[in-house]
Amino acid sequence: MCATRFLIAGTLMLAYCGLRGRKIFYTPRQLWHMAVVGILLLMGGNLTLSYAEQIVPSGLSALLIAVTPLWFLVLDTWLLGDHHISRRGLAGLALGIVGMIVLLWPKLTATGTMGRRELWFSLSLLGGSFSWALGSILSKVWQSTDLDPFSATAWQVIFAGIGNLIFALLNGDGARVVWTPRGIGAVLYLVVGGSWIGYTSYIWLLRHAPSSKVSTYAYVNPVVAVFLGWLVLHEQLDRYILMGSAIVVVSVILVTSAKVTAKTVAEEIPAVETAGD
Repeated sequence: MCATRFLIAGTLMLAYCGLRGRKIFYTPRQLWHMAVVGILLLMGGNLTLSYAEQIVPSGLSALLIAVTPLWFLVLDTWLLGDHHISRRGLAGLALGIVGMIVLLWPKLTATGTMGRRELWFSLSLLGGSFSWALGSILSKVWQSTDLDPFSATAWQVIFAGIGNLIFALLNGDGARVVWTPRGIGAVLYLVVGGSWIGYTSYIWLLRHAPSSKVSTYAYVNPVVAVFLGWLVLHEQLDRYILMGSAIVVVSVILVTSAKVTAKTVAEEIPAVETAGD
């Protein structure tokens, strides 16, 4: 499903760019960067979510992925080394960990096979959100003025589709494919709503806004997903979901509203002892 939606979306996007006379050919280095970003975002992040939601309720999945802004702050601060985290940001990170423990507490204490399996899939979502944040940060690091934003996004989606297809073939997913009108309709919706509108808008925002501001989409996703999961899929809402969701949302607000100060040159250059010392 992921390979199909991304290959269709990316190929049609790139064809549109070619017909419109936009730049579609890039250097091997630029294509490599697009492949890394696309695979981190749409395979490491999206494919992980697609697999996990076979076991983990959609509402809980969205709440676990709501920690993505925390990864943004950590990577932007410690990986790139350009900023300091304020006390409010550190408090938000700590509160986010508490929220994850509350959300996962029923799975941590479960003794049944399904409970343990759901726990591992839930933990995989944390890895998926890290992959999404890493791909987003690298997208900002590798952006340049000679890239056409739309065709570059198309290449990212195509590379993600190829990666998903290779994984699907190696995992034997082809033998389990069942085409139905409802399934085809869902894939087409994901092509248009997910890839053409959602993902393209996200990449555009990464180019034009600070990553900490872009990540505020995580305020809305959990609330919408929990509500739709309850309304459409009749997913259960227990006290752990309600308490954990409140804690996670508050932690994300603390992190993304925290002041992030740039390091000074004096901090980046080690002090040198003088002869007098």
